[in-house]
Amino acid sequence: MAGPGRLVTSKYGPSLAPLVTLWNDRPEAWHEILPGVRRRILAHGDGVMLVLFEIAPNTTLPHHTHPHVQAGTFLEGGGVFRVGKKTYRMRKGSAYSVPGAVPHELVTDPGGPSRVLDVFVPERQDLLGETVPADAE
Repeated sequence: MAGPGRLVTSKYGPSLAPLVTLWNDRPEAWHEILPGVRRRILAHGDGVMLVLFEIAPNTTLPHHTHPHVQAGTFLEGGGVFRVGKKTYRMRKGSAYSVPGAVPHELVTDPGGPSRVLDVFVPERQDLLGETVPADAE
């Protein structure tokens, strides 16, 4: 029996969608994307994606761009965050928002690992291959 939901309309017509989708942490949810950089897609859907990064000390996430807005916070660690032509010193608790298509790069501090929680809007279709099935809907 279906639980409570909300009415959504797709190309297939109206249907009842779940109110919440849940994912639990499990080893297969983690992906090493570069040496010293692991990420897990925590949650995604309805145009948003939540991603957790674990980054080794003194590691560079190279200069890149994407069309998505990227907002995040440092849960642990810190580093030097280059956004456009500006450089910012990040530490535990620092938060940021980068507009889509703006070049950015991160070099983590040498003193310890960093954990960064990012939100992407819209949802990053290029990362959907890293997702795991939901544990509950």
